Amino acid sequence: MDNDVFKALSSTTRLKMLRILAKREMHITGLARELNLSVPVVAKHSKLLEKSGLIEIRKFGKTHVLGSKMKNVYNTLDELADSYEIKLHRGASILEALRKVSGVELKTVGDREFVMAIDGEKGLYIYEVNGNSPNSTTEEFKIENDCTIEWKKLIPVTRKRISVKIK
Repeated sequence: MDNDVFKALSSTTRLKMLRILAKREMHITGLARELNLSVPVVAKHSKLLEKSGLIEIRKFGKTHVLGSKMKNVYNTLDELADSYEIKLHRGASILEALRKVSGVELKTVGDREFVMAIDGEKGLYIYEVNGNSPNSTTEEFKIENDCTIEWKKLIPVTRKRISVKIK
């Protein structure tokens, strides 16, 4: 991970810029207006964000349009995620792997167990094995070979809200 990313994220102004650009691309003057800053100040911050790989600046003549590179933001956050190495017997379930990792809160509902929180963060979680989403539950999936299991928290997406009215 590059120190430029940490430098870029160390400014509240640049964090505000990233939040805005994560939602939509903006012309540099529009972003300056929204932040109540001068265009030169926003341009200076933009250069640092671009150098860190967190945004891209597209030029159309004298016009500069800024857009976030959210994949790079997510990759940076992934670098900060906890990693564990555990040993299990062949045929163990994902649930057995979870029981060996501290900070994972499981809850039994009926005859099934569900992940309720990881490190105290309640929410809905999905898992991938070697980058693929299995079509089975954590109890049903059997580990047959060395693999990497990733847990991902689903976050609410409020960009699209559909209100359905029945006629």
